[in-house]
Amino acid sequence: MKKTMTSRERVLTAISHAEPDRVPIDYGANPGITRRLMTHYCLEANGYGDLLDVLGVDFRYVGAPYTGPCLHAEIPGINVDPCWGYQTRWIENESGGYNDYTNWPLKDAPAETLRSWPMPSPDDFDYSSIAAQVDAHKDKCLLVGSAGHGDIINSTGMIRTMEQTMLDLAMEDEGMLAYTDRRFDIQIETLARTIEAGKGRIDMLSLGEDLGSQKGPMISVAMYRKLLRPRHQRFVDLARSYNLPVMIHSCGSSSWVFDDFIEMGITVVDTLQPEAANMAPAYLKSRFGDRLAFHGCISTGGPVAYGTVSDVVENCSETLDIMMPGGGYCFAPTHALQDNSPTENVVAMYETARRCGVYE
Repeated sequence: MKKTMTSRERVLTAISHAEPDRVPIDYGANPGITRRLMTHYCLEANGYGDLLDVLGVDFRYVGAPYTGPCLHAEIPGINVDPCWGYQTRWIENESGGYNDYTNWPLKDAPAETLRSWPMPSPDDFDYSSIAAQVDAHKDKCLLVGSAGHGDIINSTGMIRTMEQTMLDLAMEDEGMLAYTDRRFDIQIETLARTIEAGKGRIDMLSLGEDLGSQKGPMISVAMYRKLLRPRHQRFVDLARSYNLPVMIHSCGSSSWVFDDFIEMGITVVDTLQPEAANMAPAYLKSRFGDRLAFHGCISTGGPVAYGTVSDVVENCSETLDIMMPGGGYCFAPTHALQDNSPTENVVAMYETARRCGVYE
C-alpha cells in the first residue's frame, strides 16, 4: 500500500491525474439522510463533522457568512432568502421532504426591475471567519464557491421560472443578462476576498451550470459559447489568478460541452449522471480521462435509492474499477442523496469506496 496521504494531498494528487493512496471521497445528502446516518453511527446531533470523518470525506467547503441587512421582506409561510430573494416552502413526501421553489418574484419583471433588484454588497460578508474555518480543517481539501456560483440557468430559473429563463437566453434579453452580470460581479468579489482571507490554504474553486437533460443538451453549443462561456470564464480566470483548479457542477447529459471546459481551463467536472446520454463512466474515462478529472458518478436515482445492498456494492465497485486507473477520480454521489435511499445502502456505498478505492 502507498503511504497514507492527507485529504488535501489525496485530492490534489487525484485531480492532477496521478494515483493517490486511495480515491478521494465526498458527501452530499438531504438532511433526512444525514440524520439517519448520524443515528446509525451513534453520533451526537451536532456531530456533522464527525460523520464526514467516519465516511472518509476529504472535502470541506469554506465560505464567508452573510452579516448584512435583510434585503427582501419576509412572507408568512414562505422561506425568503435575505440576500437574493429566492422563495421556497417545505414540501412533504412519503420519504421525507425538501424546500421547493414556490413563488418566482421576477417571473414577469421588466428590465428595469431586473436591473434594480436588491442584491448584497461584498462588504456585507464576514471574511474574518475564514481563518478559523481553515484552521479547523487544515488537512482537508478546502473549496470555495458552490454549484450556485457562476450559474445562469438554474439560479435564474429559481427566481424567474425556468421557462422564462430559457426564453430570455433565446432572446438574449438585456434585463436578464444585466441581472446575471450584477450577481456575478458580487460573487466574484466575494470569492476573491474569501480566497485572500484563506492566506494560501484554499485548494479549489467550485462553480456550476446545469446544461443537460437526461437525453441531451438543454441549449446549443452556439448559445453556450456566446452567452454562458464568457461569463463562466470570469470565474475560471479568477481561480487561475490564484493558481487554483476549478470544479464545475453540471447535471444531465453535459459531456457535449466538456471540450469547451477543457479549453477554458476547467480541471474537474462534477455530477456525472451515469444514466444520462453520453455520461456512462466508461465513455467519460475513455473520451476525457486524460484531460479532465471527475467527481461523482454514483447515481442518486440508481441502486443507492432503489437497489439492494448487493446492488450498491456491485455498482460502486464497477464504477471504481473504471474510473480509478491513472487517478483523476473522486468518489461522490451525483447529487444530494435523497430521502428515499435506505440507510443501509448509503452505508454500503461509503464502505465500498473505502474498501475498494485503495490503490496498491
